[in-house]
Order: sequence, then structure tokens, then C-alpha cells
Amino acid sequence: MVTVFIRWTWLRAVLHNGWWLVTSVYLVVDAGLSPAQLVLIGSAQSGFALVCEVPAGVVADTISRKWSLVISQVLMGTAMLTTGLVDSFPALLTTQVLWGISWTFASGSDVAWITDELDQPDRITAVLARAARAQLTGAATGLIALGLLAWVTRRDLTIVIAGAAMVSLALYVALRFTEHHFVPVRTARWSASWTIFRRGVTLVRRSRAIRLIFAATFLVNGAWSVGRLFQIQLIDLGLPIDPDPTIWFTGLGVAGLLVGAFTLRLAGHRIDGAHARNDYALAATAGVLGTLLLAFARDPVVGAIAVVLITGIVKPLTQVIGTVWVNARTTADIRATTHSFLAQLKYLGEITCGLAIATIARLTTLPLALTACAFLFAATAVLMHQPSKDEAAV
Repeated sequence: MVTVFIRWTWLRAVLHNGWWLVTSVYLVVDAGLSPAQLVLIGSAQSGFALVCEVPAGVVADTISRKWSLVISQVLMGTAMLTTGLVDSFPALLTTQVLWGISWTFASGSDVAWITDELDQPDRITAVLARAARAQLTGAATGLIALGLLAWVTRRDLTIVIAGAAMVSLALYVALRFTEHHFVPVRTARWSASWTIFRRGVTLVRRSRAIRLIFAATFLVNGAWSVGRLFQIQLIDLGLPIDPDPTIWFTGLGVAGLLVGAFTLRLAGHRIDGAHARNDYALAATAGVLGTLLLAFARDPVVGAIAVVLITGIVKPLTQVIGTVWVNARTTADIRATTHSFLAQLKYLGEITCGLAIATIARLTTLPLALTACAFLFAATAVLMHQPSKDEAAV
């Protein structure tokens, strides 16, 4: 069971990270989108995902975690494939929104599925940490494989191939994932769904630790919305775009993932203990240093170092700690819904802060927009240095 889950996590990471590498270059170089358009796409994507997140989580807790993942794979692959077939801003906005919606059926459902099917609370943190490392190694593989494919063929063709492969991965989930410990609601589903939602809200209201990680997630993902602008900033700093910038971004992506895998290996034994809050704060502090370094870099080498610092420490560490933190405090019957609440705060941060950062980038300069993100990372670090009463349960 664990092997099946880890293998699926690795394969999905290969496809969606390699796809995003090629797509991020495609949006800038081939489609010619502006910084404001890129951030607005992210905000729109997050807005639709925000609306769909909790209903999708409730569906997973009511009907099936496994089939929620199948739906996610089909929608995700369709959005990925279609992206390579269009180049206008409205069409790309539509494909990216669908891609965001597809993740709402997976966020929480995957963690809920493996937690309940494994049914070994003493092992689940180690399994989730192992899955996070598999996601990083899969991402590195995807960046290299699809980056090289885009280099020797065409970016739009590579995007279509990755999307088709993602759709086919739905068959793997349908055939290999079991669901022995989940009991679906077969009658009065609307009433049961509403009860699950209310129980999730009650859990959040009663747990200061969950509210703390929710606030940190809002801030850190608001700051992370600047990730869509990394390519533009590096190109502005003089990163070569001939013959193809994809190869440069592939190298940077792989470097960041290797740093991330090393970081998780060092911190793996601490992410569910008393050090988790401080490690989260340290990751946010690294975000401050990285975004300021990128904002005021004078050459692409320094900018590249800053990007590796941000992608290799901030994102993997905060995501894993947040997932484990929430998973340790919820119960089986509302697990996917509670994780969906966490994802909602992620999207809400991307929307509100993303729109503000897009406005700053449009009215001033990109370095000032990056500086605004540094303030959000700093606020996260300060917040996570404040202990909660039930922190010892992490």
C-alpha cells in the first residue's frame, strides 16, 4: 500500500513539475504574457480553487477518497494537455483555472486515503515525509526529462504529451488503490455532508494550533505567489534566452529540488515534534533572505542562488510541516475536509496577496513587488515564533 502510494506520488510529481517548467517558459516566451497577467492567472486559479476546495473535501469524506483522486487526475491531465494547444490570454486563463480546480479533488484526499488505509498512526508521519521526498525526486526527474524533451522537440508538444500521460495516470489510481477502511455515506448524503463540514469548522475553532498553521499558510503562500515572476526577474537580470531558456530553468529547478530533498532529510525527524514551529519560522526567514536577494541582485548568478534558496527550503519545509501538523489533529471522518480548509487558506493567501503584488508590479517595479513578498515571509516568521497552548500535540 505504501509502495503504491509513493510510486503514484513520484509519477504525478514527474508529470506536473516537468509540465510546469515547460509551461512557465511557454507562458512568458511563446504566449508573451506580462507580469500582471501571470499573477492574475494565479489569482483567478486560486479563486476558483478556493470555492471548490471544501466541497471537494466533503465529497472525499462522504463518497470516496480514491475516486476523488481519479477525478483529479482526469481534470488535471485535461487542463495540462489543453494548455499546449492555445496561446491567447483568455484561453490560457481557462486552462489554468481548470488545473487549479483539479487539485481541489486531490488536496486532502491523498493524505486522508493513505492515513486511513495504513491505519498505523505511529508510521504515518514517516510515510508522509517519505512521500514528500519522493515528490521532490520525481519533480527533479520530470524537470530533466520533460525539459530535455522540450529542448529537442517543441514546448507545446511536450505540454500536450505530459497532459496525456497525466490523464492515463488516473487508470493507475483506479486499478491499484484500495479503499478498505473508508465507509462511504450511502443515504442522506447532503445531510451527512453538512454535518462533516460543521464538525470540521468546530475542530478549527477549538484548536489554536490549527488556527496558527492556517494563518501561517495564508501568509507564506501569499508570499509564494511571487514564484510566477522568477523567470521574468532572471531574464531581466540577463539570463540567456538563446537558444532556449528552458535548459537554464531546468537546471535551477533541479538544484532547488536537490536542496529541498536534503533539507527534508535533515528535518525529517523534527517535522512532527516540538521543533516544528521553529523550523517553520526558519523556513520563512530563508524566504525573506531569498526574495530580498532576488529583488536586489545585480546579475543572474546571484538571482539564481536566491531562487534555489527559496524553492529548496521554503516551499518543501512549510508544506510538509503544515500537512503533518493538521493531520495529527484531525479525525478520520473529517480528515479530507480539514486538509481542504488548509488548502483554502493557501488559495486565499495567493488571491489576496497575489492581487496586491500584481498591482505593485504593475504600478512600480518587479524588485519592489519582491520586497513586498519578503515582508509577508517576515510576518510568517514572527507569527510562528509565538507558541500555541496545544503545540505539544504536534
